[in-house]
Amino acid sequence: MAKQSQATWGGRFSADPAELMLQFSESVSFDRRLAPFDIAGSKAHSAMLAHVGILTARERDAIHEGLDAVLAEIAAGKFIWSIQLEDVHMNIEQALTKRVPAAAKLHTARSRNDQVATDMRLFFKHACTVLSEKILSAQKAILAVAAHDGDVLIPGYTHLQRAQPVFLAHHLFAYLEMLERDRARFAVVADHANWCPLGSGAIAGTTLPIDREFTAKQLGFVDSKGRPRVTQNSMDTVADRDLFIEFANACALFGVHMSRIAEDLIIWSSVEFKFIDLPDTFCTGSSLMPQKKNPDSCELLRGKSARLQGNLYTLFTLSKGLPLTYNRDLQEDKPPVFDSYDQTALCADVLAGTVAGLKIFRKRCAEVVADPALLATDLADYLVARRVPFRDAHHAVGAVVKLAETLKLPLDQLPTAEVKKVHPGYGDDWAVVFDLKRAMAMRRGTGMPGPAQVKKQFARWRKLLG
Repeated sequence: MAKQSQATWGGRFSADPAELMLQFSESVSFDRRLAPFDIAGSKAHSAMLAHVGILTARERDAIHEGLDAVLAEIAAGKFIWSIQLEDVHMNIEQALTKRVPAAAKLHTARSRNDQVATDMRLFFKHACTVLSEKILSAQKAILAVAAHDGDVLIPGYTHLQRAQPVFLAHHLFAYLEMLERDRARFAVVADHANWCPLGSGAIAGTTLPIDREFTAKQLGFVDSKGRPRVTQNSMDTVADRDLFIEFANACALFGVHMSRIAEDLIIWSSVEFKFIDLPDTFCTGSSLMPQKKNPDSCELLRGKSARLQGNLYTLFTLSKGLPLTYNRDLQEDKPPVFDSYDQTALCADVLAGTVAGLKIFRKRCAEVVADPALLATDLADYLVARRVPFRDAHHAVGAVVKLAETLKLPLDQLPTAEVKKVHPGYGDDWAVVFDLKRAMAMRRGTGMPGPAQVKKQFARWRKLLG
């Protein structure tokens, strides 16, 4: 009888793997977090094997009882993981087999290839739900600030130069739009994950009479009408890593959004702007300069964005050029995915906490938004309303701005006689445009920052966010 050198695949080998090879090739140090999903998959698989007559009902029940015991041991932190058994799958199977002899039949008609594909799809469905809820919490924190201080007017910026006035609420609603797209992306990833791989085997399925649709229903891989969804090509099923990339991409895009939000908060909290004060609980001081209050949470949110992008490109590079089907390279697909999940979850919580503690300096915002130059575009619109072609109006307003700089006067305090010399389109009432209340009220169109539209968007977001 041949020596069994390795408990799961060693029948063909005459020597155990080198210790260095075991350390190099193990994945249990990171994939053991899949244990709850792996056990759920094994329970569904064993139920299916009993359903088609490969296991008895007694064997199925014993396996399920054993799997529950293993899961309880893992949850209690008492399970001993072994790198000799390589991964989460074999660690659990070996522990189960010691308890339940019938567990030797559990791996019938499945491979670790379709097993891990199932585990990861269950993980992605779970992860997308968790992250969507955390992003929702950040959105609610932003909406709360908008509800409390949304009536404050601030300058909007392009090229980091003062552009036009907007309500703070309108600016905050821009963040909500970004984060809502992130939640939508995670919903798409979850839907793409909702296809059951079990039954694909290592590459070409099995000759045994399994029922893949039964397994899919057991694991919740069903459509909106409860119909089972199973993957349609066994080779693609075990080789496909699109989901990993899509998930990491959704995390990376969320990272880009939170980085942009963080950048605004950093700028706004600077002494040069001082629109807001960040909460002490999410800032730190300097080891040398006692006056410093550093926006650390926001700076780290920017930094984490780079990390999330790096994880995405790791997966792109890992998957490029691999022949069908499974290759051991793909073991390295999990660390970047798990890291993206962990960091995205953490960042969403930090974003929510930072925003929830913001203080708005209303007086400072009012001082800055009083700059009449912010309404220069409104002056061009005034000329257009008097039938001046826009391009001519643009030049005419530019000339008035230049005049104000030359005379060292605020734009709205130029002598009317001097303004009328610039272009015949200017009337005696040209300065009426510099009334902020009027300027905001005239922005009535969908998506604009006028009071009526801001009120409408408040109602929309309250409904969307619950």
